Amino acid sequence: MKKGCPYGTHRVISPKGVLPQPADVIDNTMEIYDNEVLIDVKTLNIDSASFTEIVRRVCDGKKPADITSEEDKSKIKDKMKEIVAKAGKHKNPWTGSGGMLIGTVKEIGPTYVGDLKVGDKLATLVSLSLTPLVIEEVYDMRPAIDQVDIKGQAILFQSGIYAVLPEDMPEGLALSALDVAGAPAQAAKLAKPGDTILVIGGGGKSGLLCLYEAKKRAGVTGKVICAAGSQKSEDRARNLDLADEYFHMDAADAVGMYNKIMELTDGKLCDVVINCVNIENTEMASILSCKDDGTVYFFSMATSFTKAALGAEGVGKDVNMIVGNGYTKGHAAITLQVLREHEGIRDLFAEMYS
Repeated sequence: MKKGCPYGTHRVISPKGVLPQPADVIDNTMEIYDNEVLIDVKTLNIDSASFTEIVRRVCDGKKPADITSEEDKSKIKDKMKEIVAKAGKHKNPWTGSGGMLIGTVKEIGPTYVGDLKVGDKLATLVSLSLTPLVIEEVYDMRPAIDQVDIKGQAILFQSGIYAVLPEDMPEGLALSALDVAGAPAQAAKLAKPGDTILVIGGGGKSGLLCLYEAKKRAGVTGKVICAAGSQKSEDRARNLDLADEYFHMDAADAVGMYNKIMELTDGKLCDVVINCVNIENTEMASILSCKDDGTVYFFSMATSFTKAALGAEGVGKDVNMIVGNGYTKGHAAITLQVLREHEGIRDLFAEMYS
């Protein structure tokens, strides 16, 4: 059996010398190296920005929630298969993002170090944009929640993080939350007692989890603001009582967002801004809403680093900007615990996403 690099560089075909995520093409042969894990895949949870962009491009500008016809679903399936056939992984050619998967451990290399056992059901917490993947068949699709059921296999590298699926909740429910586990865990790290915190995209999946953690950590002396993208998503967060202030607005309207946050904070702006939206051009709304020396966390994979960096410079904003690292220590445990602690969020996720 061949020896593998812990970071999966042995799978890179082109360009040579890079890691699997930035690589254009990786080897998706499902014969494992000595330190790899082979997974029988059940479901792919495609990154929201990625799935939205695929749908927009192959279905004449539609949104995932608009996809109902078999013809449109077939176009999406074909594009996903095309991406994997070309790259050996599901790395969106436009957004660069991937998603995650759930499946069952089929085989473990003899030198792999970890607690996994054959037969364990797990969710990979590393991006599909670096995961060797084979899609044999796409047999079901839930476009509104970015989930695709497949027959296929994938490889987990030695360095790949994962979560064994909990026994106290359905697989689909756990998957829906673990897909965005980095967001609420980062919110838990960033929010401090007394902080004013804005969550842009607060009515969405990651946004609701972030609101909960922000409210929990900011406490009674803090203030949490939910900026939703529509009245429907605003109502969703409001009905769960996750914030102190609620409104909905196009997050690409930077000046409008700034004026609204100035109004809600008596001109003080926010200590922490968390961006969870899946559309482009929301960088400046986030930056303008933040105090000098405050923190902006861009969880959204639709974020442009160039627009954020140069935009902040252009308006003279001295803010700390955090790229949306989907991993922080304990993120899976923190996120699943939200579902255990808040019955309303759990019920909503069960209804919408599982």
